[in-house]
Amino acid sequence: MNSILIEKATELKNKGLTTGEIADELNISKDTAQWLSMQMTNVSKTKQKQKPDDFAINWRTIGSSSARMQFISSALADLAIEDTDIDVVVGISVSGVPFATIMAELLDAELSVFHPIKHMKNESAQGAISNNFANIKNKNVVIVDDVITSGNTVIDAIKVCKTQGAKPVAVTVLVDKKGINEINNVPIKSLIKINKVG
Repeated sequence: MNSILIEKATELKNKGLTTGEIADELNISKDTAQWLSMQMTNVSKTKQKQKPDDFAINWRTIGSSSARMQFISSALADLAIEDTDIDVVVGISVSGVPFATIMAELLDAELSVFHPIKHMKNESAQGAISNNFANIKNKNVVIVDDVITSGNTVIDAIKVCKTQGAKPVAVTVLVDKKGINEINNVPIKSLIKINKVG
């Protein structure tokens, strides 16, 4: 499995994707993407970081089918409205946007897009809400992504939404690899939670 991931990471790096974008494409943590990048180069064994503890998630069977995407988005929308009405669905770029788009339609809500730090050249900044989509100020928002790995992207999305005057009422994800129930008093609702045993 490692050799397949190294090969895929090499291919994506050669296409010009950043480490954060590679992490998103392979549904792995940024640390794992960096580790894979180190495996691509001939760094001596003494300088290599220890391999991060991570699981690669491949949801291509869902993503390649618009019907399956609608079913999963419907389940995510159902999770989102358990507690409150939603004004805006905020999709985390790139993989959260397809789910968010369908969810916004199902919930009769507006659509917004969040660009995470890991996709930006200046990673010392914070993520950003796109100006090309709905304004989130004074609105109840649900944040949507495909996978939570470290939780850093969701933490940033919540912070930016609150800074812009929105009220994040939930985060919905397909897979939660961290196994968390809330971040900064915002409930995390996942269809699948992965918990390491042992």
